[in-house]
Order: sequence, then structure tokens, then C-alpha cells
Amino acid sequence: MKELSRAQILERSITKRFKSTIWTKFITALKQYELVNDGDKIAVCISGGKDSWLMALLFKMLKKYSETKFEVIYLCMNPGYAETNLKQIQENAMLFDIDLQIFETDIFDSVVNIEKSPCYLCARMRRGHLYNEAKKRGCNKIALGHHFSDVIETTLMGMLYGAQLQAMPPKLKSQNFEGMELIRPLYCVNEKDIISWKEANGLKFLQCACRFTENCNLSEEEISPSARLETKKLIKELSKSIPDVEMHIFRSIHNVNLDTFVGYKHNGTEHSFLEKFEKNVEQ
Repeated sequence: MKELSRAQILERSITKRFKSTIWTKFITALKQYELVNDGDKIAVCISGGKDSWLMALLFKMLKKYSETKFEVIYLCMNPGYAETNLKQIQENAMLFDIDLQIFETDIFDSVVNIEKSPCYLCARMRRGHLYNEAKKRGCNKIALGHHFSDVIETTLMGMLYGAQLQAMPPKLKSQNFEGMELIRPLYCVNEKDIISWKEANGLKFLQCACRFTENCNLSEEEISPSARLETKKLIKELSKSIPDVEMHIFRSIHNVNLDTFVGYKHNGTEHSFLEKFEKNVEQ
């Protein structure tokens, strides 16, 4: 019997050991939210972290097994990585047997001296460059590696730190790049299962490789922005007494009852419950 390559072993781990926790949930998100359609050309955006590399492997497998006719390219932006980090990305591309297309930007140089919200500015700039590069290559969608845990953490952070109820949708249309969409194929995949997959296969990925942290030997939790880290801790603590708290938060953004809200926004316009108050009858 022919010996399996490392890339084939990684794929087999997805269809065997992690089929229910990763592969099935990936397919569920694609179908439930209609993320991949016939005729799509998707730029799978790889940052170098565990989430985007898993997403790349899943798309590689999907291309083999799916009846949907779509194209995919694997796109990586180099915003100014240190040579060691760029080498790690290139080595993983070889390990995964993926044809990775890397393009250069100077984003890190642009934000390194920004004191107020450099991470926010960096993220906005990175997304704009990804949209632009993907569109130049004939793509109509970019795929990002946001997962289930990102969704529920972002929802809670909006309430606790931003005084708003705002979720992270599984897909959205770009406001600045006509005809382009952003999709989140890992929407139903829990971060803890991604970590389990990484550790089971002995894989090494970038954590945060920005100019502020690339020389620090820190854990993923230690380099997370404080608001997200505190939210992670809160969810972990709540899980001790409410085992399904993560799923409850996730389901809540699928089950919003606008009739009970005092105020809400729709298409950027603010609305008050008073607009329909006279028509409402207490139940």
C-alpha cells in the first residue's frame, strides 16, 4: 500500500477523528447560510494562523468532494512579517500541499506608530487589501477564518463594551468593492475543536505576528486584546454553571424578537418601539 503524504494524513484526520466536530459543521455552515454557489471564485485568505490554515484545508477537500462547481485560490497577504514568520507560512503551504499566492503590502509600517486603536486600523486596512487583490484576480468572494467562538465573543463584547446588540453575520456584501462578498465558512466550528485538531496533528502556526508582538514568546491568550480575553474568561466561567451557554448565545442571534426591543437600527436608520406602540397589544 502506498504511504500517505503528510497532507493526506491531515485530510484523513478531518474525515475521521474530527468529522463531527469540524467537517460536518463546516458543511452545515456552507449549506445553511448558502456560502458557496455554482460559478463562485473564492479567495481563501490565509493569515498564517490555525483558523485560516484549517479553512484552507477544508476548501481543498471540498473542491475534491463537492458537486458545486466553483473555483478557489489561496491568498496570503504579507503586511510586513518578519522573515521567520513568512518562512513558517511558506513551510505550511508545502505541508498542506497548497498553491499559496503571496502578495506584499506595507501595512505594519503604516500602523506601527499609531497610538489609538492600531489593531482596528490594521484589520480594516488588511481587509481592504484582500478585497482589492481578490477582485483583481477575478474572485467574487473572500473567505475569512472567523469561527463559532469569534461569533459568540463578538456578540457579547458588543453588549458589554459597546452598549449594542450586534452580531457577526456568516456573510456580507462589501460596501466598497462592488460585486464582492465576504464569507465565514468556519461559522459553526468551535475554536476548542480547531485547537484539538492542531494539537493532535502536531501542527505549528503563527499566533499574532504583528510588529507589536512578533518578538514576544507569548501564549494565544496572553496576546489577545484585553476585551476579548476578558470575554473568553467570562464565557468559560459561565460554562461551569450553564454548560450550553455558548450555544445559547449563538442561537440567540438566530432568534431575535424585534417586537420586544426598545430601539433598533435598520439600514443605518434608528427606530423606536414608539413608532408601532399604538398598534401593539399586550400579550
